[in-house]
Amino acid sequence: MDGSTLNLIEFRRDLHRNPELGFQETRTKAKVAYVLRALGLEVHEGRGVIGILRSGVGNRAIGLRADLDALPIQERSGLDYASQRTGVMHACGHDGHTAMLLGAAHNLAQERDFDGTIVFLFQPNEEHGLGARAMIDDDGVLDRFPIDEVYAIHNLPGAPLGQVSTRVGQICASESLFDITIEGQGGHASMPHVGVDALTVGAEMVLALQTIVSRKLPPDAGAVVSVTEFQTNGQRNVLPGRAALKGDVRARRPEDRLEIERLMRQIVAGVAATHGLSASMTFETEFIETFNAQAPTDAVIRAAQTAGLEADGARAPMSFSEDFAHFSAAVPGCLLLMGNGIQGAHGQPLHSDDYDFNDALLPYGVAFWSALVRDRLPKR
Repeated sequence: MDGSTLNLIEFRRDLHRNPELGFQETRTKAKVAYVLRALGLEVHEGRGVIGILRSGVGNRAIGLRADLDALPIQERSGLDYASQRTGVMHACGHDGHTAMLLGAAHNLAQERDFDGTIVFLFQPNEEHGLGARAMIDDDGVLDRFPIDEVYAIHNLPGAPLGQVSTRVGQICASESLFDITIEGQGGHASMPHVGVDALTVGAEMVLALQTIVSRKLPPDAGAVVSVTEFQTNGQRNVLPGRAALKGDVRARRPEDRLEIERLMRQIVAGVAATHGLSASMTFETEFIETFNAQAPTDAVIRAAQTAGLEADGARAPMSFSEDFAHFSAAVPGCLLLMGNGIQGAHGQPLHSDDYDFNDALLPYGVAFWSALVRDRLPKR
């Protein structure tokens, strides 16, 4: 590519054929960096890829983020451009997010009809909540390339093609992972009174944990506590002396997340003490809550309307989590959802093994990004 042309569909499908997991995006990063350099941008490579585009004499700068990584899922879409890597696929649309942002870089680099600086942020490892912090902490992106605002798009299957929706305030939930270990005393299945059955105690904990949301938090909290794994060392006629519970917590407010952790620890310690055994718990927050600021959110709605897209600035918060939260916690920002379509694979849920990003959405994303830049960095 010489910088004058960029086939977004071809580029996106190439990424889809060759997905890479978080912090393994070597090929993907190289392709992105190549395109940015061909467009004449200043390029910096580290944990992610950063492209800098300047125009005019303005001193304002905005950041536009796209994510690069795929998921550990075996693709079953049957597409002729399906993943060629066993057990890895782009099941969340990051291939499309990257292609849309590169398309915008292509148009803006050619037209230069803005005044200021655009920092294109191509982020690794969004899926595990580690990539934004790596770019901020390891690459020092916000120190080296200061920005006044930051933005990101995530596609939304099941919503009309190109529909933009967002909201001021909390837009995505936090995600915390917990691990509970129960140490009892195994024994013979015919003599349960001799030991301390860790399985029964674990089951009691599972039920008690469900009362946190139903009885301890306000009805509008929107929190979720899910036990997703229950493992023991028991056998057919052996009562387990050890059990492990693992799971996931989602919260819309930091104060609810902290209260859930406190109540979980209280329940685990209390149930263990009641049965005379020991239990320990870890609680690690991988994704913090994502918050949108007022001015960037207003700008998103204006840009969507300028680009001729349907726009909703008062959508309900999403229960999924987004690593973009670390960028928008550092500078004012806005995450927006853009409809991927409602039919076939384009309406399939994110992270499903037959999901596919809708190529028809690519020009909508490019038009939106271009309109947003002109709104936030108007030419003088």
